[in-house]
Amino acid sequence: MGVIAQFLTRKRPFARFALTAVSTWVVLGGRGLAAEGTRMARLLDDGDLPGARQRLSHLCARDATGLDAGQLARATTESLAENTSDAVVAPLLWGAVAGIPGLLGYRALNTLDAMVGYRSPRYSRFGWASARADDLANLVPSRVAAALTVASAPLAGGFAESAFRIWRRDGKHHPSPNAGQVEAAFAGALGIRLGGTNSYGGRTERRGVLGDGREPEPVDVRRAVRLSRAVGLAALAVAVAVTR
Repeated sequence: MGVIAQFLTRKRPFARFALTAVSTWVVLGGRGLAAEGTRMARLLDDGDLPGARQRLSHLCARDATGLDAGQLARATTESLAENTSDAVVAPLLWGAVAGIPGLLGYRALNTLDAMVGYRSPRYSRFGWASARADDLANLVPSRVAAALTVASAPLAGGFAESAFRIWRRDGKHHPSPNAGQVEAAFAGALGIRLGGTNSYGGRTERRGVLGDGREPEPVDVRRAVRLSRAVGLAALAVAVAVTR
């Protein structure tokens, strides 16, 4: 579909611009991501743990049963970091490099990974392929997102030097070759510690520790939202520069 749209508008610059704008609006998730992060911050500030546990499913597939405020803050911050790369930086870069096909193709691949990419007996083979393809598509964008997190850290009251150090030191400690890059950068920028043990549908996953700061607190969720927005704006600037 994206290739056809690109072909049909090759001699119609205004139509190409309009379709690119619409496609970008469709695939970008930055606004929704910030909104979900803000909702989680509000629930945690109000001490509404049942509501926060239920709301976490809008950000990730983690089992929230029994998670306390700090653990919910960690899960939210990690999801904000990972999705800043997946739902904002990556589609912008793919759109800048490959136009409408890049925007729509990346979103289709990322959605497929979210649907069947998790390890399960039912989708073990098909899911493996989509997950590996998604890893490949995010290989460069995730590292660009981490670099932009370093550059944007001061805009969100964070620390660029710490973000760079933790990114380079701990980014490889995550089971995902991409998520760990930006999560580590977020941890360093915010001066907190991410990673640890997570539960997904009865399956326990022990991840490496990212950062050497304190455990996340509810207030850090709002800081992570500000950082995510700053990174998104920086990614937009990079995408515009690439297309010129």
